Amino acid sequence: MRAMYVACAAMMAAALVMAPRPALAQTAEQAQQLQQQIDQLKKEFGDRLAALETQLAAIQGAQGGAAPAQTAAPVQEVGQGAGLANSKIFNPDMAVIGDFLGAAGKNEVNPNPALAMHESEASFQAFVDPYARADFFLSFGEEGVGVEEGFLTFTSLPGGLLTKVGKMRAAFGKINTMHNHVLPWTDRPIVMGNLVGGEDGIDDAGISVARLIPAGPLFLEATGQVFRGDSGESLFKSSERGDLSYVGHLRAYHDISESTNLDLGASYSYGHNPAGIVKDIDLGRFTTTLFGTDVTLRWRPLRRAIYQQFVGRSEIIWSDRGQFGGRQRSMGYYASGDYQFARRWFMGGRYDRSERADNATLLDKGASATLTYWPSEFSQVRGQYRRTDYADGPAANELLFQFLFSIGAHGAHVF
Repeated sequence: MRAMYVACAAMMAAALVMAPRPALAQTAEQAQQLQQQIDQLKKEFGDRLAALETQLAAIQGAQGGAAPAQTAAPVQEVGQGAGLANSKIFNPDMAVIGDFLGAAGKNEVNPNPALAMHESEASFQAFVDPYARADFFLSFGEEGVGVEEGFLTFTSLPGGLLTKVGKMRAAFGKINTMHNHVLPWTDRPIVMGNLVGGEDGIDDAGISVARLIPAGPLFLEATGQVFRGDSGESLFKSSERGDLSYVGHLRAYHDISESTNLDLGASYSYGHNPAGIVKDIDLGRFTTTLFGTDVTLRWRPLRRAIYQQFVGRSEIIWSDRGQFGGRQRSMGYYASGDYQFARRWFMGGRYDRSERADNATLLDKGASATLTYWPSEFSQVRGQYRRTDYADGPAANELLFQFLFSIGAHGAHVF
């Protein structure tokens, strides 16, 4: 029996030795192909995970640093393959927004045209690389073309810092950060025109750094900004390279309940004003200091979120302005409420009261009522009755109407 086992073993060994070489080579090739497929699946899984992390970082960057940014990876469209991802690199999100305004009634102090294409905004937004994104907003008006904002945002710097570089709206209060087409009214409050430089407000080239501050149940964000020093027609004006302007803002946010939240802010700004500049000749060195507080209350029940909501806003601003004849200390504020009472209908009211920055003895007051209809998220129709009691002119009673419309992709605005 043992001899028979030995003979069988010898025959099997001989068969293995005499096995065709091509069969062994084919088996090795199949194993190599399987390994390549495994490696490819690992790479695709990693790319998709990286894309999700990048999208999360983008959302956090668009919210102004709502949470510490995660380390981003190369941008790719999830589930669409490398071809679509590569085309995305060379084609940023683009949109055009139109703002058409009309006015009826009488205003002898600050009249608006009967009909006007107030502003057309073109936006271009995209990632520059895994660690930064760029946002450009070009404003086309009847008086020309300008860069409303154009900045680069670094989302993954050490220390959890969210940094912006370029031309941007300053983080002073709430209304100053908003573009015209996201305002709940056809105009801006009187205090913004009297104390914060008009429609453009504090809007300049500079650097912004923001960081979250751990505070338990509170969301705290501190922002510091340095600008060139040119904002508004009468707010800041630099005549020397060192005439920079500065802005600081501290924001506190808290969820009161699942449907209600409170947003509080404190703002500071400082810079040189144009009071001492006459025909480009510097006859004096005067500065302006601004202080502001803002509060926003939001209510939106989860079960009826598309039918009901309320937003209450208020800002108080103090101005300390140096000029020939002594310093002027002025104060102004607005208070507003906007209520959604149906799926596409909103109504609201606003009260304005503000002294003037260059003459604190002049006091302007006003009140407005608005009714807005949203056919869709891409268009709005708004009517506004506005009464303004000017300190140096007759009262104005006006009926304003606005048509807003947009095409293309447009990112979320500041919450």
